[in-house]
Amino acid sequence: MKSATPRYYHLDVEVGPEKVDQVGRIVAAHLRHWGLHFLVEPVCHCTQVLLRAVEEHGTDKETTVEMWWTGHHLITAVSDKDRDLPVPHYAPQGPLAQIAALSDGWGSCPAAVGKIIWFACRDRTPDHFPLAPVTPVPCVPESLEVPREESMAVLAGSPET
Repeated sequence: MKSATPRYYHLDVEVGPEKVDQVGRIVAAHLRHWGLHFLVEPVCHCTQVLLRAVEEHGTDKETTVEMWWTGHHLITAVSDKDRDLPVPHYAPQGPLAQIAALSDGWGSCPAAVGKIIWFACRDRTPDHFPLAPVTPVPCVPESLEVPREESMAVLAGSPET
């Protein structure tokens, strides 16, 4: 069962051909450990797409992969030291199109050194807890005293004559 407890994971890696698949396995293991097995396929695919793009187009292969689980959304960010997005990223079948198709949202922003590309996947599998039938508790009817009939004089506070 997934945890509603916020989680964070950080991995620094120098991207190479063998590292892309290795990082994918590491990300998958963390998601399963967090109980987010339903997010393994899209998150690993998007992460690997970004790492392959860094491997192919990046001048510096140092990257950072970060994941935040908020209890409702998983945000994954891949940062590298190149400032600009290569033109192939914007192609109809490029990395950004793939990420847009597999995630609920994505974006990029400049970092102190380089850029960050992030994507978010929300929890689409609500926990369904079976409702236990509530057994009615027998109750004892409370008897209330019926007010006695009093004369209007007593109720008004004047003595009867």
